[in-house]
Amino acid sequence: MKRQLVWLRCDLRSQDNSALYAAAEQGPVIALYLLSPEQWRAHDDSPNKVDFWLRNLRVLQKDLARLNIPLLLRSAPDWSHAPRALLDVCREHDIGTVRVNEEYGIHESRRDQAVRDALAEAGIGFHSHLDQLLFAPGTLLTRSGGYFQVFSQFRKLCYQRLATALPGCLPAPRAQEPLGVPSDPLPQSLAGFEPTAAQAAECWPAGENEALARLEAFAEDELKRYQEVRDRPDLDGTSRLSPYLAAGVLSPRQCLHAALANNLGEFETGNAGAVSWINELLWREFYKHILVGFPRVSRGRAFRQDTEALPWRHAPADLEAWQQGRTGFPIIDAAMRQLLETGWMHNRLRMLSAMFLSKNLLLDWREGERWFMRHLIDGDLAANNGGWQWSASTGTDAAPYFRLFNPIAQSRRFDPHGRFLRQWLPELAHLDDDAIHEPSSLGLFAAADYPPPMLDLGASRERVLRAFRELPKSE
Repeated sequence: MKRQLVWLRCDLRSQDNSALYAAAEQGPVIALYLLSPEQWRAHDDSPNKVDFWLRNLRVLQKDLARLNIPLLLRSAPDWSHAPRALLDVCREHDIGTVRVNEEYGIHESRRDQAVRDALAEAGIGFHSHLDQLLFAPGTLLTRSGGYFQVFSQFRKLCYQRLATALPGCLPAPRAQEPLGVPSDPLPQSLAGFEPTAAQAAECWPAGENEALARLEAFAEDELKRYQEVRDRPDLDGTSRLSPYLAAGVLSPRQCLHAALANNLGEFETGNAGAVSWINELLWREFYKHILVGFPRVSRGRAFRQDTEALPWRHAPADLEAWQQGRTGFPIIDAAMRQLLETGWMHNRLRMLSAMFLSKNLLLDWREGERWFMRHLIDGDLAANNGGWQWSASTGTDAAPYFRLFNPIAQSRRFDPHGRFLRQWLPELAHLDDDAIHEPSSLGLFAAADYPPPMLDLGASRERVLRAFRELPKSE
């Protein structure tokens, strides 16, 4: 029986891993991971995310060892080296078939096709499996045969399909006979990818057992109040599972089943928190499908092509003030400092920060998209791009261009006691629960080491509305 090679990417788990399970059903399995630092830099992958990958790989290697599956490590500095790296491993270990879980960006698809072609010439099979998503792109289409561009319509069809064919979760493969192939040592870190967020490892410990325990605790204890508290950055109201989903330490199927188990199997009714969280899983799905159906969004292009004509400002000092959390608007600054310190940001604050950059500052949303990817531990091209383009009103199903969150009003609404602000802006901790949201209202001496607001909200609103209104009409 020919050996099977599982090429691991963003699927760093042994349970409910489609490619791994299929490989184990067909023959002895060897696992492989490629280090591709040049490609990661080209994709703006965060050092915090790469460190998270390495930490999870070390745990996964131990989990696979208990199944007698060796984990090999090879170098492919960028993905043009991937075909040769795979061929060499296949020849060295007499591999008959390579199995992968499908990935969806343009570069990922081209990489996999190049590997498939190279292996075919050598008589080696290549099989890809649905794993990152509940539905394969191209299987959920409008009546006219196109990809959905409106989330509510996409969600409706998802509900219909899930009600009739709910995807199950796979167990970990059975232990196999030892192959006599030693696993390779894994690095503790990679040069140039040392984590920048001091609290990232503490906030997100590695390993699928940790991820599954967090999922179970959230689903059993917090899911029921998710809808009520999900927008409150001062409360632990979100799952904080996004790093595990982005790295494939958890699967979307595992998350969906956990939600359904705590909502009597219902998608659209029952507990509002469960329904809301399932919708968040489907938003993730929606943006992956958009990535495939409209590949221009992964080329740094706006989904709404008419918005390419927006007159973005070139203001490096303003961009840096936003990046470093020195805008003079406390909720924006606290959010940006949370990102720098933990590698993560609360979802409501991602929207606020993105709108502030793209609309109040009228700076190109791509600058913000890039900054987030370079720092987020859960950075995902589809979700990050979708969120940024939604906030900037350049994307599919985006916020109307005239919607512009007021950061002071949002701060008072979602952090009413200023607890989140005090956590990340200690220089404002002495202010009362009202003034902390708008220190400038107290005059110049409210906080000597905190900057004044960098812009007038009313004037910035008029500026961006005028920019959108003056866009050339699309044909």
